[in-house]
Amino acid sequence: MTKKKENLTLETYYSKFEFKKKNSNLKISFNRIAFIFFIFLFITIIFSSKILYLSKYNLEPNKKIIIESDFRSSILDRNGKIIAKSVITTNVGIDPKQVIDKDKLLINLKLIFPNKNFSEIKKKLNNNNFFYVQKKISSKKYNQLYLLGDKSIIYEKKISRIYPNKELFSHVVGQIDDNNNGISGIEKFFDFELKSKRSPLELTLDSSIQHLIREELISFSRVFNYVGSSAILMNVNNGEVISMLSLPDFNLNERKNLNNLNYINRATKAVYELGSVFKTFTFAAGLNENIIDIKTEFNNLEKQLTCGKNKIGEYDKDIPKDLTAEEILIMSGNVGSVRIAQKIGIEKYKSFLNDLGLLQKIKFDLEEIGTPLEIKWGKCKLATSSFGHGITTTPLQLSKAYAIISNGGYLIKPTILKNSNNNKKFKKILRDGTSEKVNKVLRKIVSTKEGTAGFANVEGFNVGGKTGTAQKTINGKYSDKKVNTFISIFPTTKPKFVLMILLDEPKANQDYIYNYRDGSNFKYKGNFKNTAGWTSAEVAGKIIEKIGPILATKY
Repeated sequence: MTKKKENLTLETYYSKFEFKKKNSNLKISFNRIAFIFFIFLFITIIFSSKILYLSKYNLEPNKKIIIESDFRSSILDRNGKIIAKSVITTNVGIDPKQVIDKDKLLINLKLIFPNKNFSEIKKKLNNNNFFYVQKKISSKKYNQLYLLGDKSIIYEKKISRIYPNKELFSHVVGQIDDNNNGISGIEKFFDFELKSKRSPLELTLDSSIQHLIREELISFSRVFNYVGSSAILMNVNNGEVISMLSLPDFNLNERKNLNNLNYINRATKAVYELGSVFKTFTFAAGLNENIIDIKTEFNNLEKQLTCGKNKIGEYDKDIPKDLTAEEILIMSGNVGSVRIAQKIGIEKYKSFLNDLGLLQKIKFDLEEIGTPLEIKWGKCKLATSSFGHGITTTPLQLSKAYAIISNGGYLIKPTILKNSNNNKKFKKILRDGTSEKVNKVLRKIVSTKEGTAGFANVEGFNVGGKTGTAQKTINGKYSDKKVNTFISIFPTTKPKFVLMILLDEPKANQDYIYNYRDGSNFKYKGNFKNTAGWTSAEVAGKIIEKIGPILATKY
């Protein structure tokens, strides 16, 4: 019994169960493991971050790896309609060194290509250098040639670009060369994306809207006989360009070397003095700086000012000498605009124009971008700039600036790439209330008899805007030729769109019948003034009539 009792009282066992020292050792070991784990986790996070960072950017060395020489993505408009598409075509050439019977070959070619210049082909055959007979050959002619079984006839598969809309997007879309490289427009700017990405490039442009605007510009070119024109339609709230046109244009399917400067992209590349459309910026700057209000009075305004050797007068001699700030803008007063600018001062005025993006080269989705001429600021330059004389910019920059002025003062970025501005928060650069005040005055320019743009007063769309008639500079000198611009926003109650219409060298038409839009049904024959109010505003009115109902339902 004593032996059994000793077995039952396991004192030593219970003493070992309390391992206090060993528990302490276990804790130290766990901390070490946790520390090592933390080090490995930290290193993993660093490398993962680096990988994610590098994956955000398409590095130049990687571009070459994934580009395919025989592939180019399609370009679509905002509604999925094809603007540009690639197909594989066959070019046919001849290697004279492999020709066995030249006379027989010439006879066969004449039967297949009866309209070719065979005296020229005969010369090329005798030169012994490879030459093309026909590019993008039809399947019928390909089969006819193939059946000849002539080894001197060489067949070459090439990628070709098809543009179903021909001229419609010529200046914006651009072209590619024979080696599938973009050489102008979107084709050049997005060359890498078009070669490397399988998904199509989707644009903000609307084919239907573009077509309607182009129709009106062409129609009125026969009325006002201008050498060129441009139109931009943009969403003022997100910067999406819905339409962008420049005339004259060209068929993208017919490869041409366009050396004539008249084929410049007037919307983005051409740099103009645009005249009185700048008065809106002068007025808005005064409001934004709390220097003027819409009812601020300017009394005893001179009919003419002198600045250096230059005289500044009014285009309308009947303009009153006592005007409020808003009346200066409505009646397009030059002297009144100068007085507002003088109150603002050079530095604040220059800063305001810079904030709107008018004075520097704009960043946009094309390489064909013009650069405004550098300005040497002084008292006289401040005076002339206040009414748009002696200061230049591009129509695209003008459209952007009016969008900012009308949308509450938010600094939008114009784009033709769909969804590129989605969920972006734009910086506000104007004080609260400035846009609302300017929009009301722009509406009066169109809706009242004192305004200069009554022909754009399309019923139901609350159109506001400003006209600008400028002398065109040729070889650095002012000429009697004009650049007439009307830029509109609508609806002024809650702006959605800015429409810019520019006519390059329009002429007066004394036979054109104007229909007044003031409800009087009054008609007037003839245009003797050749100002923007009688040309560009009329064109804009007709365009808004056509596209307004579509915009109201689709956008």
